[in-house]
Amino acid sequence: MAATQIAETRYIVRGFGAGIAGGVAAFVFSKIFAEPVIQQAIDYESGRDAAHDALAKAAGAAVAPPMQDIYSRSFQGGVGIGIGLLLFGAALGGIFSVVYVLASRRWPRVQPRPLAMYVAIGLFVALYLIPFLKYPANPPAIGHEETIRSRSELYLVMVIVSVVSLVATLVTAQRLSERFGTWNGTLLSFLGFTVVIGVVMVILPSIGHLSENLQTYGRHATETPLPLKAPDGTIVYPGFPADVLAKFRLYSVINQIVMWGAIGLVYGPLVQRMIAGAVAKDRATAPEAAVTA
Repeated sequence: MAATQIAETRYIVRGFGAGIAGGVAAFVFSKIFAEPVIQQAIDYESGRDAAHDALAKAAGAAVAPPMQDIYSRSFQGGVGIGIGLLLFGAALGGIFSVVYVLASRRWPRVQPRPLAMYVAIGLFVALYLIPFLKYPANPPAIGHEETIRSRSELYLVMVIVSVVSLVATLVTAQRLSERFGTWNGTLLSFLGFTVVIGVVMVILPSIGHLSENLQTYGRHATETPLPLKAPDGTIVYPGFPADVLAKFRLYSVINQIVMWGAIGLVYGPLVQRMIAGAVAKDRATAPEAAVTA
């Protein structure tokens, strides 16, 4: 039974369910691996702020009182991140289900389980991995308030380019395969995808090259905090730990793999069972229709 013969809302509801399952899996991973790294980044930020305030006091400058968090750190790292990932997973599941329905119409012969995994891999690459290569995720303490809007706009541009390019690549691959064969057509289309993404990455500026950063901090590749120095050049607080940054980015990628992998693995069987039930129902009602006729 084709996807168009079953109400699309039934696909979307199962997408939300698969997304929630992905959110649960991502929460477990984040709680075990990512949360300790985030805490290390927060500890670094607190220590750096204290060192900066000490320098300001020594220079006779006024120091602003520390801001109080609305929610405690334990709440943020537990309930907060859990609710956030569940809602985020549900939203991704909804997007996933829409893309799945469109893909099932274009490739109706592909079974639900493999198609769900193909869609999950494609969305992971388009929505996260490609943008991540240009603008990787950063933990707390990295990033300046003045560039939040610019960073968000650049990341959104990268996501849009990635999604459009991947869709165009899939369509082109199918057309080129008819002319040059499946292997050659696929290679040519993905070569074009690589060229387009590479050109866009070269054109888009690095975060450290934004005008706000150039005027205030000078020319650097990123916004990663450098060592904090006293007026005489003495280092009073080190730069952001490289191992913490590397672990955070690694865990960010794995967290997304866990999320999308769980969505694909859960969604495929759900749809397979739904289609099988619809087919069985049609077969059960077919004799009755024949008798009535």
